[in-house]
Amino acid sequence: MQACVKDAKRKRPNRAWGQLPSRMRVLFITGTLRTGNWLADAFAADAACDVTLDKAIGIAAGAARLRDETYDAVLLSHEGEQLDALDLLHVVRTGSRDDLPVVVLGSPSEEEMAALCYEAGGDAYICVHTTTVRTLLWKMALARERHELIAENRRLEQGQLQRLQLEHDEANRLLGQQRDMLRDLEHMRREPGAMVPDSGEDALPLPEQLVAHYRELLRTYVIMGSGNLGVEMHQLAGLLTQACVAPRQVMRLHLAVLEEMVQGLGNRSARHVMNRADILILEMTTHLAEAYREAHLSRSRPPEQMRLPGF
Repeated sequence: MQACVKDAKRKRPNRAWGQLPSRMRVLFITGTLRTGNWLADAFAADAACDVTLDKAIGIAAGAARLRDETYDAVLLSHEGEQLDALDLLHVVRTGSRDDLPVVVLGSPSEEEMAALCYEAGGDAYICVHTTTVRTLLWKMALARERHELIAENRRLEQGQLQRLQLEHDEANRLLGQQRDMLRDLEHMRREPGAMVPDSGEDALPLPEQLVAHYRELLRTYVIMGSGNLGVEMHQLAGLLTQACVAPRQVMRLHLAVLEEMVQGLGNRSARHVMNRADILILEMTTHLAEAYREAHLSRSRPPEQMRLPGF
């Protein structure tokens, strides 16, 4: 460990991307073969990081300290049969939080033990004969940063899932409100004295080709918007007018296709789909209203035959 003392005399590099934490609290779990005094002296000689080192002899004492106190990292001594760190890593993980960095210190070379340490659940393996204090500090700091990033990614992923669930719930709520609006309209048409009595023709199913065409129109509209679909929607509104399809039938078709699309989104966002779908049905309703207005005007004001000259 003489290299540790030599390394302590080197100055810490002043780089924005290479800074150690200002302080760390570390628990050193060791056996009777290796004490922690040499490690405390080595940390004290290096001014790169203020390390508070607590020592625990035996895995039982170490697990008790981990249950009662909070540490930034754990150093686990590997002493062969007396204290096999690879077999005890799961005990350390069980007795502490999952994001606690665990670095194994041992006499065998890193080439021999590093892969076994990773497979057992450790964050790094350090050979006490070849390492330096600064290297040991960096190993603990990088392991700590890695666990912090993993925890942050889990929080972000959980937040993303919650946000997507809220969006899907909001989409289903809006779809339910629009279906309630259609039911209210149907109820009003069945009441006595309604301006346009319900003839029952609106309940007939629309042709499957029309449903497939509107489904493709909605998918394209969600991706592209209304930029290149105005002519197609005007033509569709003309066909619907000629077939005497009621606006509420179009709305019912829209809701059925939209609900099918929202259910098929899975973990993808529903907000963009709902926003584009709202604009589509608004534009489609406008085209349909204009088409029915033109049809009404053509019937109420039919073209008159102009008189020929001389008659």
